Amino acid sequence: MKINVLISYLEELVPLSSQEDYDNSGLLIGDSNSDLKSVLITLDCTEEVVQEAIDKGCNLIIAHHPVIFKGIKSLTGSNYIERTILACVKNNIALYAIHTNLDNFRFGVNSEIADRLGLKNLKILEPKSGVLYKLVVFVPEAHHAVMSAAIFNAGAGDIGNYKECQFVTQGIGTFKPTVGANPFSGKIGELSSDKELKAEFLVSSHRLRNVIKAMNDSHPYEEVAHDIFILKNSNQNEGSGMIGELEVPMDESELLTKIKSTFNSGIIRHTKLLNKPIKKVAFCGGSGSFLLKKAIAIKADIFITADFKYHEFFDADKQILIADIGHYESEQFTSNLLAAILKQKFATFAVHLTGINTNPINYF
Repeated sequence: MKINVLISYLEELVPLSSQEDYDNSGLLIGDSNSDLKSVLITLDCTEEVVQEAIDKGCNLIIAHHPVIFKGIKSLTGSNYIERTILACVKNNIALYAIHTNLDNFRFGVNSEIADRLGLKNLKILEPKSGVLYKLVVFVPEAHHAVMSAAIFNAGAGDIGNYKECQFVTQGIGTFKPTVGANPFSGKIGELSSDKELKAEFLVSSHRLRNVIKAMNDSHPYEEVAHDIFILKNSNQNEGSGMIGELEVPMDESELLTKIKSTFNSGIIRHTKLLNKPIKKVAFCGGSGSFLLKKAIAIKADIFITADFKYHEFFDADKQILIADIGHYESEQFTSNLLAAILKQKFATFAVHLTGINTNPINYF
């Protein structure tokens, strides 16, 4: 199997278009047409991780954080980034990063955190807008079921936790075939009419091309009458952070103890305890302080994330408990998530989790 087969699978599930503008996800190093031997999954790619890939016979490293983030003007091995790149190139190891697109994926980094904490009723904390389209297509009644199935299989019709959603209205379509046409029904030069259904579907931007192809391939008409609208609606399956609920409210100290144990946090930096039980939990893997106002607005009892600055803790304003559990700690199980995603599709090659703790922060 070629490396690009695995990459295509990942990008169909977690598209690069979902990454933030500042990010650099995707294939960073290597030839995607190379034969795939085995994969090493890691949070960060360092020189030590590349050596581990060499030792285990892996020629593809999948990292959450991209080692190439800013412009590189030389490759002399003067820092760990350049040495890591050179080590990959010298040993024919491809490097793929899946960063903020996996953060924004409904079943990505934050979903893994929710599973570890046993949270229910999950929703995206800050859903993305401007990434949804509405497809409206007109189809003969007799062909509606076949066309709808094809469109659903291509990825349309998802709304939150619901699939295969559409709205259908009935009407009459009129048409007059002209010379050169090859009409499904009717005659050249004659005005005809057919009972048709108007079917409307929501489509994520990264799936639109495949959905349009499925529509055209499954539709009986030579010319498919359809409309495509970009929407301002928020996409409940794509965005930053998540919100969930504990099945049973917990004492603040009890929950902090559970979090520290679950994520092996060396220390948890938190705001003053509010002396109230915690039920609603907001959280974001990695650096999530930008979501604090959103967590407060939806009346979360606690916000779990990382990389809060000193003055940002004041912004809790006694309305919410902030728990900064560490960047590495909040994302460490991302490797397990990626391994599970790959094993669902590919069972014929080895998927290894790195044995190296790449956390650059130590606690005394």
